[in-house]
Amino acid sequence: MGVLIYGKQGCPHTDRARAALPLARFINVLADPHALEEMLRLSGGQRRIPVIVWPADDGGETVEIGFRRGA
Repeated sequence: MGVLIYGKQGCPHTDRARAALPLARFINVLADPHALEEMLRLSGGQRRIPVIVWPADDGGETVEIGFRRGA
């Protein structure tokens, strides 16, 4: 599994993350209610986007809420 970006189309923060991580898979949470539920689970219920999921070396994942790089 690669990097996943949960966000919404047209959000400037999501757009910045997508530009910085062009190989990441983008998941539009507005277009898929199940994706929104998954994003909320991953973020501990926080409704901030984007939520970026990075694969970890141990087979798990690291979750980043928001995107501050390149601001």
